[in-house]
Amino acid sequence: MHDESRRIEERVQRLHDQRIKTAIYAATVPFQVEAWQVPGEPVPFEEAAAASYEPFTMGTPWGPPWGTTWFRMRGQVPEAWAGRRVEAVIDLGFTGDWPGNQAEALVHRTDGTPLKAVNPLNQYVAIAHPAQGGETVDYLVEAASNPDILADNFAKPTPLGDKRTAGDAPLYTFRSADIAVLDEEVWHLDLDVQVLRELMLELGAHDPRRHEIAHALDRAMDLLDLDDVSGSAAAVREALKPVLSRPAHASAHTVSGVGHAHIDSAWLWPIRETKRKTSRTFSNVTSLADEYEDFVFACSQAQQYEWVRDHYPKVWARIQEAVKKGQWAPVGGMWVESDGNLPGGEAVARQFVHGKRFFMDHFGIETKGVWLPDSFGYNAAYPQIAKLAGNEWFLTQKISWNQTNTFPHHTFWWEGIDGTRIFTHFPPVDTYNARFSGEEMSRAVRNYQEKGGASRSLAPFGWGDGGGGPTREIMERARRLANLEGSAKVVVEHPDDFFAKARAEYPDAPVWVGELYLELHRATYTSQARTKQGNRRSEHLLREAELWATTAALHAPGYSYPYEKLDRLWKTVLLHQFHDILPGSSIAWVHREAEAEYARVAEELHALTAEALAALGAGGPRVFNAGPCDRAEVIRTADGAPVYVQVAANGSAPLGDARPPHPVTVDGRTLANGLVRVEVAEDGTLASVYDLRAGREVLAEPGNLLRLHTDLPNYWDAWDIDEHYKNRYTDLLDASSVTVVEQDPLLGAIRVERDFGKGSRITQTITLRAGSPRIDIETDIDWHETEKILKAAFPVDIRAAHSSAEIQFGHVQRPTHTNTSWEAARFEVSGHRWVHIGEPGYGVAVINDSTYGHDVSRTVREDGGTTTTVRLSLVRAPRIPDPEADQGRHRFTYALLPSARIEDAVAEGYALNLPLRVADAAGAPRPVVSVEGEGVTVEAVKLADDTSGDVVVRLYESRGGRATGVLRTGFPPAGAQITDLLERPLQDADLTGDGVAVALRPFQILTLRLRRG
Repeated sequence: MHDESRRIEERVQRLHDQRIKTAIYAATVPFQVEAWQVPGEPVPFEEAAAASYEPFTMGTPWGPPWGTTWFRMRGQVPEAWAGRRVEAVIDLGFTGDWPGNQAEALVHRTDGTPLKAVNPLNQYVAIAHPAQGGETVDYLVEAASNPDILADNFAKPTPLGDKRTAGDAPLYTFRSADIAVLDEEVWHLDLDVQVLRELMLELGAHDPRRHEIAHALDRAMDLLDLDDVSGSAAAVREALKPVLSRPAHASAHTVSGVGHAHIDSAWLWPIRETKRKTSRTFSNVTSLADEYEDFVFACSQAQQYEWVRDHYPKVWARIQEAVKKGQWAPVGGMWVESDGNLPGGEAVARQFVHGKRFFMDHFGIETKGVWLPDSFGYNAAYPQIAKLAGNEWFLTQKISWNQTNTFPHHTFWWEGIDGTRIFTHFPPVDTYNARFSGEEMSRAVRNYQEKGGASRSLAPFGWGDGGGGPTREIMERARRLANLEGSAKVVVEHPDDFFAKARAEYPDAPVWVGELYLELHRATYTSQARTKQGNRRSEHLLREAELWATTAALHAPGYSYPYEKLDRLWKTVLLHQFHDILPGSSIAWVHREAEAEYARVAEELHALTAEALAALGAGGPRVFNAGPCDRAEVIRTADGAPVYVQVAANGSAPLGDARPPHPVTVDGRTLANGLVRVEVAEDGTLASVYDLRAGREVLAEPGNLLRLHTDLPNYWDAWDIDEHYKNRYTDLLDASSVTVVEQDPLLGAIRVERDFGKGSRITQTITLRAGSPRIDIETDIDWHETEKILKAAFPVDIRAAHSSAEIQFGHVQRPTHTNTSWEAARFEVSGHRWVHIGEPGYGVAVINDSTYGHDVSRTVREDGGTTTTVRLSLVRAPRIPDPEADQGRHRFTYALLPSARIEDAVAEGYALNLPLRVADAAGAPRPVVSVEGEGVTVEAVKLADDTSGDVVVRLYESRGGRATGVLRTGFPPAGAQITDLLERPLQDADLTGDGVAVALRPFQILTLRLRRG
């Protein structure tokens, strides 16, 4: 037989694209359209319904950036269409190939009932099936003219990311709005041909099945009447039945499909627009569920459900009904799909607490798995946190984006820092927006790493980010691929069902230990520094407010614990931990609002704390320590005078006049306090840090070296830092002044000022306090650079085999060498409050109050010694998607801590992030809780969420070893239970007088619920 593959393939493609697809709608009549441009922000339906509309003509430009235009569409179904399937088909002027991040609309009946959204790949709204001739159609359509921020493919910055700079020129041209007859036979033929053609093209040239499909399509096309596609469609479909009915091989891979519509809670649009995106997509999904009984849709992010509940009650009611039918699957159990690296440990716990409770309260469903397809790497504490929240499985997709190394598993057990394992899956289809194309099905099978051990994978399908979610076309593809020779088999099912089958099939799946590091998007640890600082401050202010509110509730008669306010504030902070807000990868509008929200949160939390302390009664100035470690340090009073104080963990003490053992001396540019001696060079760097106790120099080279690097990644500007950034840099060594600004027995400080770059200025105050080896570097930057990153380096005379960086409820160790490509790829990593390096007998920590990104490297000097350098990433200047990212003022502090053990790094990390608070209060009662035992660290103290008055304490082992101790209470306990994160009992704990004995394995998290006597 001659090879006619090319002729057949070209023939099928042309006939499909130019004849079959164009005949799907058999007849159309246009709507009469009127328009009303909303003058400002979006308005409720009632206001739009009462507005005055003007005639609108197709082909007219509409929609300024971020604008809202309401269209009134009126029409009548022709009498001749009775009994046919009739739909409204609307093309707002969709552009590009991205189904989200552009124009979208929600279609309403005139009574305000949302019907369905209109999106680029989902343009229809069902009118009737079968239609009644003469039926009147009257719709109000809320259309959003959202700009496509990334339309220039990262070629240049755009002002479209903020309504204040976007201008008002129309973005779209309305193409058509019609009442149309769907020719169902042609529509099904279109899908038959698509599925077969795509499968054919994925099969090998020597595969008989490929040629069988080709010739079947060729023969079928002979039956297509080009003058009557509709009339001949049935015959063509009949000819294709044999080739479509061939069953899959017995060993064929199984793809479990679940509907999905990944909607970023903010990204290239503001939060207000996400509220509308969810209503549009969820309207589509519930409509599709009515049409396809076998449809299952998985949806995470309790915050988005709450938005729909509060703003679109009719859509919410449809969601509730779909959940009852089993067609809608709440998943994930988190308030939002948060970033996987940056939120603190307690914040990650609260993501699950608030998310899971929402689903249980509103649907009676406890979610079983973590659904995080799009976050930028995952910290190694996740397995334990997830399991303690009642989860059984973990799903993500993003690790498939690795730049360097291909992750070796798709189904595996993920082991965290404490030893907890959770069953984990990466869909090999490499997308969470699948559509069951031939290429996707082939890719899923080709990529799948577990061949020979397992035979199934998951594929979330549907258009995300405002694309409208799953479509009927995707569902029809799934049906055709359910059992088709040459393809993987598709079954649409609940994710819980997939994970149960996958685990049963592959119980001895391989184990991956430690963090799931994404070899991409490393700049998300640094971009939008003010947003990150707002998160860090909020997390610690929440800790303070809960602790002192609990103290007041226990000891101040008449004080009422602020459950509702704390709940609301936590949810605000959790929302802004979404994986495109906290990482700094959103448009200017999002970060402008985030900074304002953090300011409001801080103001309210300061007020709540002040109210709690005031409730304890007046009695003179006291110092309050919300940290988990005893403190002895120098603070400033209200008039700015330094004072040395000593105060117990989680407690308070009078503001006295204690004196540390060694005063601070200042001699020229040298600060000393009996523990360390710090010399500041003429250029403002640290020329020497000498540890007087250990008798050794800490630095191998000048420390606090500020280095300005050129920083233009290959693609994702705000997201990425590519390794070539290291090759071009300027060291900031020209200090305009180095001045002693404080000389007191309790405190010495030297200020260094520098001007550099494009009008930027940095002022750093190097401070040494009595009684502490910690050297603080308070930093004030007026930043005006573009496409740069500023790092601060501490080259330490230590031969460190690894660095240790704090993460959620513990720390993770990373090699300082680059023996393998996996280690080399970790050239920028994340950490929380501290990074520690050490050799046997000696260590140094770098502490911070708001930065996350850093790098650690090691070199050998000519004298044979080893220099291990820790560099903090301070601030960046990407221009896409926010052209003004990080511009302006930044204030933060980082510190060098010589002679530091891990426990010292833990203590000082808390101390820097939880400043002691001075308030007028009576002699305060004993701390709510105190700990006897090394390594047992209190992370949270609060009242139980059920308003019972029980005290809940979250502890963890912080050193990485076993720990035993006793948790003492400042109130008479009547009972104690170990609980999960949702404060549900797991087992009783034994009381010993006024305490509970605890024994923790390395990095174990323990939640105790204490009943008051």
